Amino acid sequence: MSAASRRLPAAALEAFTAGVFRFHGLPPEDAKTVARSLVLADLRGVDSHGVLRVGLYVERLKRGLINPTPRIQTLREGPATALLDGDNGMGPVVATAAMRRALEKARATGMGTVAVRRGNHYGMAAAYPLMALEEDSIGLTVTNGPPLVPPWGGTRRFFATNPLAIAIPAGRERAVVLDMATTLVARGKIIKAAKEKQPIPEGWALDAEGRPTTDAAAALAGTPVPFGGYKGYGLMLVIEILSGLLAGAAVAPAVGELYDNPRRPQDLGHLFAAMRLEAFGDPEVFRGRMDALIQEIRSNPRAPGIERIYLPGEIEFETETRLRREGVPIGPALWEELAVLGREAGIAFPGEL
Repeated sequence: MSAASRRLPAAALEAFTAGVFRFHGLPPEDAKTVARSLVLADLRGVDSHGVLRVGLYVERLKRGLINPTPRIQTLREGPATALLDGDNGMGPVVATAAMRRALEKARATGMGTVAVRRGNHYGMAAAYPLMALEEDSIGLTVTNGPPLVPPWGGTRRFFATNPLAIAIPAGRERAVVLDMATTLVARGKIIKAAKEKQPIPEGWALDAEGRPTTDAAAALAGTPVPFGGYKGYGLMLVIEILSGLLAGAAVAPAVGELYDNPRRPQDLGHLFAAMRLEAFGDPEVFRGRMDALIQEIRSNPRAPGIERIYLPGEIEFETETRLRREGVPIGPALWEELAVLGREAGIAFPGEL
């Protein structure tokens, strides 16, 4: 947290955010769903996908580029699968409904897979696999997005950061939760740095001329760097196919921009899957083996200067526990932006009470 940041209780921030979305036409339960998703991202330290996004979502609602009251329809369905039309609804609303459907299928068949077309940016990807942990299941999601990164060897923006998130339950140990972009960092981290006029680490991005840059604004005009070179590109491609192409959504350059796009919806594609532990064996045995694996990883000899070996998601769980106690840090630029959104909606911003 920067020295200028101030903190707000998570519950107050969530109630305020839901109120803003209700003002802009979302039904109360949907407004709560979006607010819960954004504040959860902040609590887990993924603030690039937290309430930083409220202003952007509101702007797209105002322009009619997101449907505040979607009718999510089932286009195709099998015992373990479904294809949904998100009706251009708010990303977290459509994604939550799709993950619930995947879990419903898994309860009946052991596994459930749901594809979505006509979706929107759905925030922190881990929010949806985390839902599977409550049902003794492994959860997964992938999504495409607007073009930012050229294919390996190319020069034109083509793929998004195409994230992947998987949550795997354990026993006494915390679940393993992998949530990663296929670039070195999510673009939202660069956006956050630009908003706060902070530099970014070297290696995160290239400027519009293809040169490495630490200037966040220059990076936004350029492109994030894929991790692992051609391997990251290969994973981007597979995620594009599994989310956009499989669902019949827009793909690659045909996906609508999230920023600076006053003209058309995004038409994102998503994929959600749930796998019940009991479909593959005794859940207690699985959880016990997960605990043993986690403990063995932690006990691995540490490299010089390394105090602790972390599992994916462990830092985020610890951050969530701490911030639920201490409050969510909000930087000065975002603080003012949220206050303005509150005044527009006639809702008191908790930081001004």
